[in-house]
Amino acid sequence: MSASTEKFALFIDGANLYATAKALGFDIDYKRLLKEFQSRGYLMRAFYYTALIEDQEYSSIRPLLDWLDYNGYTVVTKPTKEFVDQSGRRKVKGNMDIELAVDAMELAEHIDQMVLFSGDGDFRSLVEAVQRRGVRVSVVSTVSTQPPMVADELRRQADEFVDLASLASKIGRDPAERVSRQSEHTPNFLRRPTSTTAIDDTD
Repeated sequence: MSASTEKFALFIDGANLYATAKALGFDIDYKRLLKEFQSRGYLMRAFYYTALIEDQEYSSIRPLLDWLDYNGYTVVTKPTKEFVDQSGRRKVKGNMDIELAVDAMELAEHIDQMVLFSGDGDFRSLVEAVQRRGVRVSVVSTVSTQPPMVADELRRQADEFVDLASLASKIGRDPAERVSRQSEHTPNFLRRPTSTTAIDDTD
């Protein structure tokens, strides 16, 4: 099957991709990312998943989500949940694994390839399930950091592993734009936790 007729979809774990790009020292230009993958075949969907802290008057990630929603992405969000762990620390839980997995399974029969932007090892069983339906799976993360951002079991399960570092020149934001748009790409819930607050995106 030629690349021009291959049908595929992008599944972007927003928090994971943000952390991976930050570890590599660049910002994602989502317009360039979409254009890059549209040139590779028939892009059916580009999903972007992220959790939101609903009680904030202003969320710094909102402008990005609005832009994505109007520019070809399918944005999937849900509110985070707050809880206090056994040591008394307030933690914010925001895991989108189930939403991503459900969408991937529903779309599997309509696509030839799935491109997963995440290094989360929890997705290994999803990748295997999608592969059983005849879909090739590419995982985009990085092994260029210490430690690597991709779980070894996920990398081994994928049909293809793409290091995000190799895409930086194609989907990275112009460094000159970085300062002016920094706040848009630094969601509060992704910033380094304070001594009393931690982020937990595990189940």
